[in-house]
Amino acid sequence: MGAAGMRTHIWNNGLKSLGLLACFPILLGLLAYGGILAAAAAQGMPFDRAFPYAMRKLPDLLPWILGISGVWFVIAWFINTWMIGHSTGARSVTRREEPRFYNITETLCISQGMPLPKLAVMETDALNAFAMGMNRSQYTVAVTRGLLETLDDDELEAVIAHELSHIQHGDVRLLVITTIFVGIIAFVTDMLFNNWDVLLRGSLFSGSSDDDDKKGSFLASLAIVLVAVVIFIVVRLLGVLCKLAISRRREFMADMQAVRMTRKPDAMIGALRRISGRSEVPGIPADVRPMFFDDAPGFLGAVLSTHPTIESRIAAIARHTGTASRRPAGAAPRIARGR
Repeated sequence: MGAAGMRTHIWNNGLKSLGLLACFPILLGLLAYGGILAAAAAQGMPFDRAFPYAMRKLPDLLPWILGISGVWFVIAWFINTWMIGHSTGARSVTRREEPRFYNITETLCISQGMPLPKLAVMETDALNAFAMGMNRSQYTVAVTRGLLETLDDDELEAVIAHELSHIQHGDVRLLVITTIFVGIIAFVTDMLFNNWDVLLRGSLFSGSSDDDDKKGSFLASLAIVLVAVVIFIVVRLLGVLCKLAISRRREFMADMQAVRMTRKPDAMIGALRRISGRSEVPGIPADVRPMFFDDAPGFLGAVLSTHPTIESRIAAIARHTGTASRRPAGAAPRIARGR
């Protein structure tokens, strides 16, 4: 197994994730700049004065943004696990109810020196899994009934190791952070789009009473608002793209870490092939789908997908471990229920 290449792949993905995460404070700064421009338009400020004014006022607005973000973080910290569990229908299970699930997870946790998380099952035929929780008392690994009944022991171990890797790396917290950033951006942009007419009307009643001056002021305000709209659209799009890119990077990392835990790249490749095309869980909210082991491609394919394709994940494992799957995709699972 190409251990050095695999470690390098994990480190590279981690650095890229941090780089993408660093984009969000910049995007929030651009968001604040656009908001100040919109306010300047409502005041009927001349075009040439609005942009320097926004730059001067930006440092005054940033503490407010940080404060709002902090409140949002606190709320998300305490309610995210409940919301995710409620939206997915995941039900907590005991060792007596699911001994195979418990025994495989416990063995992996012992090998990694990590506490056993709570375990849950979603009663659906789909083949999928996810991890959730912001701290040790909340950590949970959930799998679908279809996954338990379809995968053999080695494949199930690989999927569980993938989810435990998400817990080890703090991926759930990272996802919550990116979701909050994107939520703030969406909230502010929606406010602008819903009130742009109010901003323009405000410019009509400001400044001189001369009709020509009012017309000039209105046109200047219209131009400023259009610039702000462009900024907000770009920031919103980039925020979503950064979130999706981070999600895809973390999936590659979790796959590689799972292979390092189990030392069975064939099992991970086999699990990915068996799950391919059978992972969709109906009724799952868009903000929760990035947490799953697999998700369907986005509207524009890879660019708007929460996960890399199954083919690219298999190729990455094969490339960085020097391994190719020899197990036929349709092979019958070897399930040992008493494990």
